[in-house]
This record gives sequence, structure tokens and C-alpha cells, in this order.
Amino acid sequence: MKLGILSRAPRAYSTQRLRTAALDRGHEVRVLNTLRFAIDLSGPDPDLQFRGRPISDYDAVLPRIGNSITYFGTAVVRQFEQMDVYTPNTANGIANSRDKLRATQILSRHNIGMPATTFVRNRADVRPAIQRVGGAPVVIKLLEGTQGIGVILAPEVNVAEAIIETLHSTKQNVLIQSFVKESKGRDIRALVVGDRVVAAMRRVANGDEFRSNVHRGGTVEPVSLPAEYEQAAVRSAQIMGLRVAGVDMLEGIEGPLVMEVNSSPGLEGIETATKLDVAGAIIDYIANQVAFPEIDVRQRLTVSTGYGVAELVVHGGADLVGKTIAESGLDDRDITVLTLHRGAAVIPNPRRRTELQAEDRLLCFGKLEEMRSMIPERRRRRHKVRRLPKEPLVDDRE
Repeated sequence: MKLGILSRAPRAYSTQRLRTAALDRGHEVRVLNTLRFAIDLSGPDPDLQFRGRPISDYDAVLPRIGNSITYFGTAVVRQFEQMDVYTPNTANGIANSRDKLRATQILSRHNIGMPATTFVRNRADVRPAIQRVGGAPVVIKLLEGTQGIGVILAPEVNVAEAIIETLHSTKQNVLIQSFVKESKGRDIRALVVGDRVVAAMRRVANGDEFRSNVHRGGTVEPVSLPAEYEQAAVRSAQIMGLRVAGVDMLEGIEGPLVMEVNSSPGLEGIETATKLDVAGAIIDYIANQVAFPEIDVRQRLTVSTGYGVAELVVHGGADLVGKTIAESGLDDRDITVLTLHRGAAVIPNPRRRTELQAEDRLLCFGKLEEMRSMIPERRRRRHKVRRLPKEPLVDDRE
């Protein structure tokens, strides 16, 4: 295959390892500076130029998009997607993982275990927010921080309030997160490729430092993950739309707590710790997937007038409970069930004999009007429009 590695750091360890692994396997590979692309929308088909010339055909690209160029970098990846070039990490997946708040919102929707987290902006809401996550000490995180930068441990409520007020005054957005005491100074990095964890390591902070990032002097050791940790890592990466990701987890009393999903994980630390060819595993996965480029399903399926994608929930008292998909009547209404979500389980392309249960969520494609008719209508009170009062404005100049 012909592979392009999108990277502004051609001499970085991770870039060099990926390039070497691809060459060792007989692939044609080129490192492409992400900022030298120009998105060409002037012709009949989506296209890209690189260094002022039309780009040649590529079978796949592997994005290594730096945090500082996320917007432009994801635009380039998205253009490759429109050109049907395979990428293991979608533009949406990269953008979602870069925004800590957005990533937390998405993962919480799918019952992924995470440290208790809140997000507030008003000064009066800070103290109640701290109490909601269990009180001090709390961890304060900048939304745009990387490699442990912008992560602060506040031992007391007053200190936390002062730090957050200072950060807000400089137009910074922060998350307030519970401090998981039992994992102080330790976390796990799982390297997910496709539907499995290919390598994992435990990072241990140096001395009194509570951040375990290698960039902050932390040490690493290989670790064999229990099944629940591997499952949490794989599900988190897939939910974010990433097929190559580094998933950081804390070891909580009740199991794994996902902290972050990294779309451009560094390879030096985990290859050094585990002695495993992680770069090779990534290249092998991409080579097996080049015939199946990632596509925006909603974008492709909604081009037919009157058809679209929607999620239908099987409520407890619904007639569908206890019926199979074949008996549900969905086929007669021109509705196809693409995926069935049941609790934490996901059943792709469910069989027609699958029996529906209360609270199942069905991702469907079909006629929008038919699907809309199956959603119970919310009762709305129609308020009368009153006459404007004689004195519509309050004079508060005194």
C-alpha cells in the first residue's frame, strides 16, 4: 500500500518508528507536513494539493496531528475522508478527543467509568461543583492541556476557588474533577489498535508529583491488563471514532476510570517498557483495512430525500417489548435496524430473530416520517400571548 504519515515532526521517535515499520513490510511510505496541504474545492471532486502540486493517490493516511494545529489538521484529514482514502482516526474522532469536555460528555453517554467531573463558569457555581465531585482535594484541568500541562491538584476548597477564578480571569476553561486517592501518582496507558489492546504500561510519578506523565519524569513498567480494563480501553477508543489511540485510565477501587483518549499517542515510552513492536501492529492493521475507508454514515445515508438515520428507544410499556425485530413491523415501515444498543453491549446488524427488550436503543435507517411517528409526542402547553404591560421596562437608574 501507499501510506502517508501526516506529521510536522519527521525526526520524532514515533514518526520514524512508523515509517521504518512500513518500509520493513514493503509498503511505500512518505511523511507529509500537515501544514503544507491546500484543500482544493474548485473542481468537480474533492482534492488536495501538497507543496503547490496535486497530491498523488494514497491508499491510507495516518494522522499525527499536533494539538496546536487541530483545526487545520482535522480539515486535511476530513478532506482525505471525502476522497475515500482510509484513515484509522477520523477527523471527528480527533477533534472530539482533543476537547476534554466534549470527550467526557461523549464517553459518559455510553456508561464509561470516569472520575466525577463538572464544568462551570460562574464564580457562584464553583463551590457547589466541588462538593458534587466529592469535595477537596480536587483536580483542575485546562481543556487544552497536554502532557500533564494544565493539570493542578488543589488540596483545599479555598485554594481550588482561587485557582479557578484566576484561570477564568484569563479566559481559560477548566474541568473540576474528583481526586482518585487510591491511584495517586499512577495510571495505565493502553495502546488500542482496532478492536484490541496491543500493549499496556503503568506510569508511576516521580516523588511527590501526582502526575505520572513520562514528560514529567514518570517511570514506566509493562502491565498485563485485566479483561475489564482492556474492554474499557477498546470501547472508549471506538466510541470516540479512533482505531489507533492511547487510553489513559486510573485504577479505581471499583475498576478502571478513563481519564483521556489520545488520538496521537507517543510510541517511545510504551515500546521501551513493553519491548513490543507497537508501530508494526499499527501498520499491519492499516494494511488490512485500506479497502474499507471510514465514511460519515449519517452524511452518506441522508442524501436521499425523506430518508435518514435516527435512534429509537424501546420504552418499558411499548408494544415492541418481547417482539422480535421480524415481528416488530419495522420492515413494513421501510425501517432497517443497523445497530442495537443494550446497556453497555452493542449488537451490530442484529438478526431478525433478536427479541427486543425494554430500554433497547435502535440505530435505524429509513423514512424519517415513519421513524418520527414512532417517537411519543411530548405534551406542550400552549401559552397565550399577553398584551404588553403599560410600563414594559423597569427604570433602574436610581
